[in-house]
Amino acid sequence: MSRQIALDTVFLRPTPRLAHTDYSIGYHHNLIAELTTLDPKKPENGMEIARIVHDWFEVDFMFGVADGPINWGAVGRTADMGHAVYANDGSDERQPAVCPFTDVEEVFEFDPLIEYGLPNHRELVQHYEKLYQDRCVQFPNQLTTGGYYKTVVSGAIATFGWDMLLLAAGADVNRFAEVLRRFGRYTKFYMDAWAETSAPVFIQHDDMVWTEGPFMHPDFYRQVIFPLYRDMWLKLKKAGKKILFCSDGTFDMFMHDLTAAGAEGFIFEPTNNFDWVVENFGQTHCIVSSKSDCRTMAFKSWEDVKAEMDATFKLAKKCRGLIYACGNHLPANIPGEIMKKYLAYLKANW
Repeated sequence: MSRQIALDTVFLRPTPRLAHTDYSIGYHHNLIAELTTLDPKKPENGMEIARIVHDWFEVDFMFGVADGPINWGAVGRTADMGHAVYANDGSDERQPAVCPFTDVEEVFEFDPLIEYGLPNHRELVQHYEKLYQDRCVQFPNQLTTGGYYKTVVSGAIATFGWDMLLLAAGADVNRFAEVLRRFGRYTKFYMDAWAETSAPVFIQHDDMVWTEGPFMHPDFYRQVIFPLYRDMWLKLKKAGKKILFCSDGTFDMFMHDLTAAGAEGFIFEPTNNFDWVVENFGQTHCIVSSKSDCRTMAFKSWEDVKAEMDATFKLAKKCRGLIYACGNHLPANIPGEIMKKYLAYLKANW
């Protein structure tokens, strides 16, 4: 593991080997038990276990986002859509709560600035800087990032839930656009604070699409959403931050638009066309992905897993800045032996 290799990869500088990251390694309790006697179910052990596991798994790059000190649910209305089972013991399951919004008019009138408020700018900068510096100490061998999760669409999802969001989008596209612009202005306040920190790399997360692709007309994204990104990235770019855009689902059809807005890298799932992304952005952008699919690792043979890895290694030769990452995460139902073979084969080929 090497923080410098990850940093050089993001900045498209030569590296002695391929950079690597993966997500959800901490869910693999059987592997953790082989590495440490610490109990993963005890919260006080979490950070030490995470450090041990990420070092063992040769992770160079840590995905990091932080929305800020204000808990939206504690100060205003939010929609809790629950959480499906992901951990192997089902401990992360949560049933959805009743949505506090019952009419699209409530959505159209909503302003996150009024509902949630904003922290003091200088205190927010200090808050983010401390988070970043603490993370650097906690994970000295990995590149840690600045970042923000509840960006425009993700912010609206967190507030309204999918049902009310889709009802509002379908009821009056122009009024819905103004709601998203309010979330854009709200998000920009936090981006301006991140711009004043020492974090060199920034992850902008926004789940703006579905697995199948955009759930609104592509013109809406280009006319409403992407200009918001461009505005909120101005100070980040002026400060020299590298901006990596991340979204669940399929958004490769928008990568040229995101580039025009200022994105310098993409973090994406295997539903996107990895070959096409490499051909179009391999020489100009940091790519955090691969042809490896967690579904293959969970349900198919090692030969199938190896084939996806070999295809990625071949394409990696066309990239100036590839961080190998299996999409989407490494869930707990991937067999431990597959995890070990995956890591060993990755190390043998980077």
